Amino acid sequence: MKDYRRGIYLIPNLLTTGNLFSGFYAIIAVFNAEYLHAAMAILVAMAFDVLDGKSARLTKTTSRFGVEYDSLADVVSFGAAPALLIYSWALSSYGRIGWVAAFLFLACGTLRLARFNVQVGSVESKHFIGLPIPAAAGVIASLVVLDHHILRMGAEIKPLLILGFMYALAFLMVSTFHYRSFKDFHLRGRKPFHVLVSAVLALIILAAEPQILLFVLFAGYALSGVVERPVTALARKMLKRPAPTSPANQHHDA
Repeated sequence: MKDYRRGIYLIPNLLTTGNLFSGFYAIIAVFNAEYLHAAMAILVAMAFDVLDGKSARLTKTTSRFGVEYDSLADVVSFGAAPALLIYSWALSSYGRIGWVAAFLFLACGTLRLARFNVQVGSVESKHFIGLPIPAAAGVIASLVVLDHHILRMGAEIKPLLILGFMYALAFLMVSTFHYRSFKDFHLRGRKPFHVLVSAVLALIILAAEPQILLFVLFAGYALSGVVERPVTALARKMLKRPAPTSPANQHHDA
């Protein structure tokens, strides 16, 4: 009661409301069969989601109310909206199989948010456990944008491909794979030269084919949690392995 009487922080919660509005607009767009508009609205909701967290941390206005409100908005924008979008856009011809896959995405995303809320402050902030629901929604939204502009998938292949995507994303959200949060990444200070080269290449691709870059970024992040640790462990093992000794360098007793 005391926290409620103290009031709430305005800026981060207004940004969260922008997230919620974008998700609601995406649902309305799905009802009107405006799938590209729905996908773009989900991407805009992601921008609001990033900004509300950044603003709360920079201004030191984080609160339990903000965490709960953000999660409720995320259920709409990154759970219900992409589930309805993907069902209407690709899976409606599958009937029950289609809407079960869409509901599984929504349910796993909601479970992922609930698990995150109870783990706030008790787990390492540099990593998320399980694929974050905004990233999963980003894969779906960017795929719709990519298909509209470039892929043009046919009615035969699209439902099968999307069905696989939905089950894979649902599994990744409730998995225990670790995903980087990038909360420790700061633009200030010196960075390795390859970071600048990568940023320049990303800007070139963004200018040439932004639809491809968006999907590659979201899909790459979704896969990163699966492959990062095994690849890192393998690289460390190979680096620690001693180099083989050539016969010429071996000493033999006379």
